Amino acid sequence: MAFVHKLLTSTYILRKCPKPSIGLHPLAGIHFADYSSNSPQKPVAAPGKAFSQRKTQGGLQEHHQQEVALDTISPEEKPEVSFDKAIRDEIKDHFWRLKDELVNHWIGPEGRPLHEVLLEQAKVVWQFRGKEDLDKWIVTSDKTIGGRSEVFLKMGKNNQSALLYGTLSSEGPYDGDSRQSGYCAMISRVPRGAFERRKSYDWSQFNTLYLRVRGDGRPWMVNIKEDSDFIQRKNQMYSYFMFTRGGPYWQEVKIPFSKFFFSNQGRVRDVQSQLLLDKVT
Repeated sequence: MAFVHKLLTSTYILRKCPKPSIGLHPLAGIHFADYSSNSPQKPVAAPGKAFSQRKTQGGLQEHHQQEVALDTISPEEKPEVSFDKAIRDEIKDHFWRLKDELVNHWIGPEGRPLHEVLLEQAKVVWQFRGKEDLDKWIVTSDKTIGGRSEVFLKMGKNNQSALLYGTLSSEGPYDGDSRQSGYCAMISRVPRGAFERRKSYDWSQFNTLYLRVRGDGRPWMVNIKEDSDFIQRKNQMYSYFMFTRGGPYWQEVKIPFSKFFFSNQGRVRDVQSQLLLDKVT
């Protein structure tokens, strides 16, 4: 399902930069003596500055050890790359998905799924409580075809909602073909089952789509698409215009599925067909 407005991050790469080191050369107060023997020359410190020389050398050694400690990466901090562990985690994730598919199909009273009965005939399909909920959506705009619009999606301040924001521009791309432009869309990802099997939503037990939104006063288009293997039907969908009030208050929108009209490539068709609620994608 997609929310499309019809009218109208940058990535930070952290590098470990070497700190500017200041080299100290404690040559002040050191005298070199010429020995007549074949032994190598040795530095001789001035009598009054022996203590300061030892202190300076000790400070240099400590400073050098600190620099080495900062530049050396501990073996415990090195990331471990294990191919076997990645395979095990992937298999475990798919079996968890298979478990969810089996549990969600437990039958309750009157032949309805048990989890729907427990929720009083209300099924929560999408909610925003964390980053994993944002990963279920895709945001796009006419920037992909040369437009000027941009759209982003992030979590709200209280981690109880999502914020869709950006810039909507009706300026068309300079390609010599497009006459008009300006759209932003928020599209749900195709649900996947265990082992990456393509799935669809079954809403045949429901008759109303419930949305809780807080708009900016402009109209939005709510689209529902059927799952189909025919390439000729990839642009066919069922649409409904949702008008938002704007302002600081939340708006509860209830849309009966019978109100959605059939369209193809953005054009309303003369022959209307019924929406198949057991194959929603």
